[in-house]
Amino acid sequence: MAVRRIVANLACDDPQALAVFYRALFDLDVAMDLGFIVTLNAAARQDVQLSLASEGGSGTPVPALSIEVDDLTLVLEAARARSILIAYGPVDEPWGVRRLMLHDPAGRLINVLTHLS
Repeated sequence: MAVRRIVANLACDDPQALAVFYRALFDLDVAMDLGFIVTLNAAARQDVQLSLASEGGSGTPVPALSIEVDDLTLVLEAARARSILIAYGPVDEPWGVRRLMLHDPAGRLINVLTHLS
């Protein structure tokens, strides 16, 4: 058996409205919209990962999602343009990532990161 995909399923009252947030901030595409569920994806290949954590690193809470991007500055600018409060960072962490944390409109903590060269 080979795992082909692990999908984060986030409960919310209005999937289409929450999809607007993730599409605007991370430039994602709608792969499927059945009304009760909206699935977003990116054109780039996605690796399968499952993280189990007792904290989010540097004393932060464990985030609901970690999203790796190629340009953290663009995400920060997009968040600020939408008046989204940055809960943590941006900061260069000792384990080789630059990251920030923010909350989505449903209140989930999202860890956004890029690997440092």
